[in-house]
Amino acid sequence: MKVGGQHFRTIWVQENTHQVCVIDQTKLPFAFEILSLDTPMQMVHAIQSMQVRGAPLIGAAAAYGMALASLQASHDAHFELTAKMLKASRPTAVNLAWAVERMLHVLLPLPFEARQDEAWREAEKIAEEDAAQCQAIGQAGLAQIRRHHQGKKLNIMTHCNAGWLATVDYGTALAPVYAAYDAGLDIHVWVSETRPRNQGASLTAWELAQHGVPHTIVADNAAGHLMQKGMVDMVIVGADRVTQVGDVCNKIGTYLKALAAHDNGVPFYAAVPGTTIDWKIAPQDIEIEARSAQEVTHMLGVDEYDQLHTVRIMPAESAAFNPAFDVTPARLVTGIITERGVFTPVQLSAQQAKL
Repeated sequence: MKVGGQHFRTIWVQENTHQVCVIDQTKLPFAFEILSLDTPMQMVHAIQSMQVRGAPLIGAAAAYGMALASLQASHDAHFELTAKMLKASRPTAVNLAWAVERMLHVLLPLPFEARQDEAWREAEKIAEEDAAQCQAIGQAGLAQIRRHHQGKKLNIMTHCNAGWLATVDYGTALAPVYAAYDAGLDIHVWVSETRPRNQGASLTAWELAQHGVPHTIVADNAAGHLMQKGMVDMVIVGADRVTQVGDVCNKIGTYLKALAAHDNGVPFYAAVPGTTIDWKIAPQDIEIEARSAQEVTHMLGVDEYDQLHTVRIMPAESAAFNPAFDVTPARLVTGIITERGVFTPVQLSAQQAKL
């Protein structure tokens, strides 16, 4: 991940301390600020408030939250309460609960005096595994991009943010984009703004600019029009949860892009690490997080003096509803790009033992 030409990860432990450092994503693209977290409750708040966001990243963040808990916990009930609060902080993404359960599985059998060191080792292991998986997703997706490229400029559409900022490093949906750009392929990214939190316009565009990838921000409602006009060659999104048959739960608005892609013969891919695939859940059982209506009624931006402001954009007396995710049925999905390769929804369940 490049910021001003310097390499960063989205989460790391401050050297010689037990402080967990994260990039405050609620301030981007207007300010690049780093937060230092000392307690598990600070981590819960960071995840809830989306200072830390993205399915793979909040899994790693939750693991570090459990490591922070190891500094304070004096009995198993404390660990279990912390685990419960972390899992409840963002319920839709499967990586979060997976990471917490993995930490509990490692720590609870150990005596208290052995838990601290092991907690930090395991959290670091989860973070390193995520970065390696995302790097491999980039290479698997690069092969798909090459297949669709055919010697001309390739226009890729994405939705929300599934790049560096959503993972420990490299990204999921954007990992193949960065790999293709670094390989010298002529690519361009259509960045869907992704209302209401504008993670596309604010985060994806920011990190693409940091890396130098050509891109253009478009309103969410422009996606279908661009596909009708032949201006989109493929769609790549991330996911917060994928079922074993290939249904993709991702940021609200993904389903509409999948419908438009299907209607216009545009390949539609989801890029995820194996940890994002939930081998047990049915699509109708996925809990769709309902976030604050204020995310719809208000918007953050800067004025002509570069001062940050939050402004209301609709009548004060109007109600607003804010479901954060939707589910794209497997029938609309061309393939799932993973660290183990690319699978059609039909092929996915056969790979359960490998992913």
